[in-house]
Amino acid sequence: MSVKLTLAALLLAGQQIVVPFGKPPQVERPKAPLNEAGPAWVRSCQGSDDWDRPAPPVRIHGNSYMVGTCGITAILIAGSDGHVLIDGGTERGGDLIAANIRALGFRLTDVRIILHSHEHHDHVGGVARLQQLTGAQLYASEAAAKVFATGTAGADDPQAGINPPFPAARVDRVIRDGQQVRLGNIMLTAMTTPGHTAGALSWRWISCDGAVCPMLVYADSLSPVSSDKYRFSDHPAFLAAYRASIAKVAASPCDIVLTPHPSASAMAERFALKQPMRNEKGCQAYAASLTKRLDDRLAKEAGKK
Repeated sequence: MSVKLTLAALLLAGQQIVVPFGKPPQVERPKAPLNEAGPAWVRSCQGSDDWDRPAPPVRIHGNSYMVGTCGITAILIAGSDGHVLIDGGTERGGDLIAANIRALGFRLTDVRIILHSHEHHDHVGGVARLQQLTGAQLYASEAAAKVFATGTAGADDPQAGINPPFPAARVDRVIRDGQQVRLGNIMLTAMTTPGHTAGALSWRWISCDGAVCPMLVYADSLSPVSSDKYRFSDHPAFLAAYRASIAKVAASPCDIVLTPHPSASAMAERFALKQPMRNEKGCQAYAASLTKRLDDRLAKEAGKK
């Protein structure tokens, strides 16, 4: 090695080398994180399951948010090419859901698709209003599409005649069992789950937070509620479809179960951080509770013969 090179090396070694990296990148803070927004939701609701009591939005996991009220669930899935909303609450609740979407920093006009669970006024009464605010398309099951057209429950609904009508909404696409709904990086799979109503749908999708990508299932109510005159045992075909719906929910891949009424899947307890949000047996436990309720209802009907 030459003397000149040796001297140059020594001079460089004695100098402080500064590499201009610039400002460190800012990591975007999650909107309405569960550990903060969940307890805030519980404080706002104070044990109430009032359908129209406002509650703040909560990030469930990844790009999936609870944007409903204390007593009615609505789910927003935020995507790269727009957002998907499941359920619209009551007629008044539609505006409360819209307010929660805005509170998260999303534009209403970026909601491109509205889906549903079952076609009763407490879950879809606000859909027409949300369509007006967002311009979104409504995807519905074939049976539910007929109800959306009039806002009145069909004769095959166990609760026909006891639920008030709701504003009719335009259905843009009919969805069938196992069909996938895609929007950018969002993909949901429809599960027809008649029982609580004839046109009920349940949904499943993957929601990622980094490399953690659980399967979320929005399982329909599937509770055996009806008018006083209706007997499930008098409708064997519908009853068989009802049991198949419960079995479908139990068999679905499922890491996080959500339901149209928060209380049906202990959402308040999970928002309070008293129970884990994720439970791989959540759908099975939910299905088991529904089977018991249905069996109890049938036993009651048999006792009244």
